[in-house]
Amino acid sequence: MHDTAITARWQRAQACIGHGVDTIDTPLLVIDLDAMERNLARMAAFASEHGVRLRPHAKMHKSAELARLQMSHGAVGVCVQKTDEALALAHAGVRDIYISNEVIAPAKLLRLAQAVRDLPTKFSIAVDSLLGVTRLAQALQTAGVDTPASLDVLVEIDVGHGRCGVAPGAPAVALVQAISAHPVLRFAGLQAYHGGAQHHRTAAGRAEAMAAATNAVEATRDALKTAGFHVPLVTGAGTGTFLLEAGSGVWGELQVGSYLFMDADYAGNEATPLAPVFEHALFVKCQVMSLNAAHAVCDAGHKSHAIDSGMPSVWFPSGLSYASGGDEHGVLRAQGGHPLPELGEVVWLVPGHCDPTVNLHDFMVGVRGGLAAGVVERVIRVDTRGCLG
Repeated sequence: MHDTAITARWQRAQACIGHGVDTIDTPLLVIDLDAMERNLARMAAFASEHGVRLRPHAKMHKSAELARLQMSHGAVGVCVQKTDEALALAHAGVRDIYISNEVIAPAKLLRLAQAVRDLPTKFSIAVDSLLGVTRLAQALQTAGVDTPASLDVLVEIDVGHGRCGVAPGAPAVALVQAISAHPVLRFAGLQAYHGGAQHHRTAAGRAEAMAAATNAVEATRDALKTAGFHVPLVTGAGTGTFLLEAGSGVWGELQVGSYLFMDADYAGNEATPLAPVFEHALFVKCQVMSLNAAHAVCDAGHKSHAIDSGMPSVWFPSGLSYASGGDEHGVLRAQGGHPLPELGEVVWLVPGHCDPTVNLHDFMVGVRGGLAAGVVERVIRVDTRGCLG
């Protein structure tokens, strides 16, 4: 029954192609294709001008179609966080995928090793433990992968986020030594991502955090050089700090993700001087389903957008705020003397956090020509929705 319902929704969305935005059902996730492509071009130009590689995070959009689009605009490949995300994109034709996260479970590592053996995709992965290195090599051996340097491995160091990663310096050297002991593994560089720095609201706060991160990377690189190891690449960065990594002379690859769509949370950051400006391109289309003198209620509740980074903002009509109404409802209140919307009127929301919002949907509708009078151009599958393993 569930698959049948998804198919029916997909077919209804497909039937909107070539027709106006008014034909799109609600609530539904909509991409402003013009805004998205401007974001795509700005980031590609930035990476080219600064001589750094671009490896966008596909965990944000979860779409093989959009991953291939990014690669057609100069990206060397994409990042994911989960083994099953990597495999889903690889089977959909994405040919360079980095799992920028630790994988410990032998069953997951075996699935990855079998893909390394069987698929034309180039895979790489991060590690932060000796056990991770050992199990990775064992999985490749079990799968019959015996070609030297079959899998690129990057050592993750904790540069300030306090999540995954070994401490900078000697602990990273020990892991590189362990990787070098396995012929099927190739040390490919350092993973150095400071997730917390992305959401410091002030530009000065982000700069301070990344200065400390830069020191940690440089100390690790120096320790590896002393131990006789060359660091081919330092990869990391995000939409909040990429200008700092690109200008550091240390990072050679940017793992930006949210720049493609942007969200309400990133809109709350103070702009970084000289950084490209990105536009909101991801919206939830909803409509007013109930109305009284105090407020309106729309049909987009928490099942249609994630709230981990706060409530969505109202893009249009202007002068409205959104408050939680539960799983199925959003409460809209007028501000600054603006009127409430009419019953049945369309309302456009900007999600608070684009990544988990996309994961709530099976597909996204791409609109060309703007949200007001645009035309549906295509329907884009969310290929890795629910790929948590």
